Amino acid sequence: MLADKVYSLCKQIPKGKVTTYKILAEKLNTKAYQAVGQALRKNPYAPTVPCHRVVSSSGHLHGFKGEREGKPMEEKKTLLEQEGVKIEKNKVDLKKYIHRF
Repeated sequence: MLADKVYSLCKQIPKGKVTTYKILAEKLNTKAYQAVGQALRKNPYAPTVPCHRVVSSSGHLHGFKGEREGKPMEEKKTLLEQEGVKIEKNKVDLKKYIHRF
């Protein structure tokens, strides 16, 4: 099942790093980027599976706990900042924080 593979990979993202939906999908040999996002949106294993460490290919914070803005996005930002990831204008510097598999 794709979701289980997504969760397994996501657990490998170290604290203080992020990856993208696209990188996760490519590692799984698929272009189903949205399916990766949907699996993470429904993540029943958080925080063991740290879905907050997945951002868009542009570095922008995107949906967390099924929402695009509001309190869940603030929670995602807070979690990343607690791990040492600096966020400016709702965006992560991928050159500095990217994790590739």
